[in-house]
Amino acid sequence: MDLLLPLAALEAAIFPALIVPFGLLLALIAVMPLTPPRVKHLWEHYYPHVAIGLGLLVVAVYLARLSGGGIVVRALHEYFSFISLIGSLFVVAGGIHLKVKGEATPRDNLVFLAIGAVAANLIGTTGASMVLIRPWIRMNKIRISAFHIVFFIFIVSNCGGALTPIGDPPLFLGYLRGVPFFWLLNHVIDEWLATVGMILAVFYVFDRRSFKHTPRNIQAKIKEHDTWRFEGALNLLFLLVIIGAVFLPETFFLRELVMLGAAAISYQLTPKIVHEENHFTFGPIKEVAFLFLGIFLTMMPALGYLEQHGREFGFTRPAQYYFASGGLSSVLDNAPTYLNFLQLAEATFGDSRPAAAGEESGEAFDKSGVQELLAHHARFVIAISLGSVFFGAMTYIGNGPNFMVKSIAESAGVKVPTFFGYVFKYSLPFLLPILAVVGWLLL
Repeated sequence: MDLLLPLAALEAAIFPALIVPFGLLLALIAVMPLTPPRVKHLWEHYYPHVAIGLGLLVVAVYLARLSGGGIVVRALHEYFSFISLIGSLFVVAGGIHLKVKGEATPRDNLVFLAIGAVAANLIGTTGASMVLIRPWIRMNKIRISAFHIVFFIFIVSNCGGALTPIGDPPLFLGYLRGVPFFWLLNHVIDEWLATVGMILAVFYVFDRRSFKHTPRNIQAKIKEHDTWRFEGALNLLFLLVIIGAVFLPETFFLRELVMLGAAAISYQLTPKIVHEENHFTFGPIKEVAFLFLGIFLTMMPALGYLEQHGREFGFTRPAQYYFASGGLSSVLDNAPTYLNFLQLAEATFGDSRPAAAGEESGEAFDKSGVQELLAHHARFVIAISLGSVFFGAMTYIGNGPNFMVKSIAESAGVKVPTFFGYVFKYSLPFLLPILAVVGWLLL
């Protein structure tokens, strides 16, 4: 048999088998953090080898059997754009330290979380989580409870960042695929307000009950004489540079180079004491970088399979996309989940157009499929976007910042729920009904 069979025929023959590395990698990401300490330690040491190894396996097949060099180049381009944004926001946010008073009243907490929801759209859920989680713990240090951490993850680390491509990684991937920067802001503001508002209302009930049960002598200590302090103000300028870079042209990786340059300068200029107060290390972003490189490479066959066979799934209603993308985002990473369902929508409602010039060669991204969805099937893009972002809050593994927040809280001595405690005590009884109502009423 000729090793260089026609692309379409060979894809149809081996794509299902090639999806296995993608599924295996996502399963390992979900399961390994929950294994016994010895097994977990092995995973923490060797996960870069596993992720890159599985990715290179898929790349080897594409290059040797599919003549798919252009597809590989496209995946690497998207990965570089993705990690440049996430990494630069992480570094710059690590140079901002906010110290607050210990005034943990329910009203103060409600305002703080609402501000965090807005901030998530300006500096990303990762940036907002890293900047605000320590002040949040300090504000509530007298009566900090597990629900404070859980609802912070619900709002700041996930649901708040649904309005802009900077807000959450899936939306930035959508921006790279052709969704205009302000499109979501103009189309999902009602859904965002309803979702965040309902979560805040539930949190207020929890927090008010907690505050009422706090002894009066402890409440008096809440008003102790802490001071407000903001350090690393120069990094606000670098955040603006990164946000502005999103609008730069893709030519010669100008956008990514500006982002990375801003992060490098920020790191050099930030006083060491600020990084120490934030307990800043490159560990979390290193983990994201390795795992997502493997994800971007191994998900190429899944995206191709959806493009070829998407119409066979019979998904014809926005609610189906909302709950399906949300269900997978709960247990898998929401960024590849978003791309897979966006590809499915393109295949289902597209016009079976031939590949645009440069699409297979990797010279440019063909964005006409997404543009057609926005023009004629906008509710489906909304459903995929909200499902991927909102349901990422259902578990610790649904979105990158979730585990970062959990780790920081544990290091600060906060007792946080276990994986299953998070799901069964908070996500299923409180978050899921809210997300279901949003999907039923608005989609």
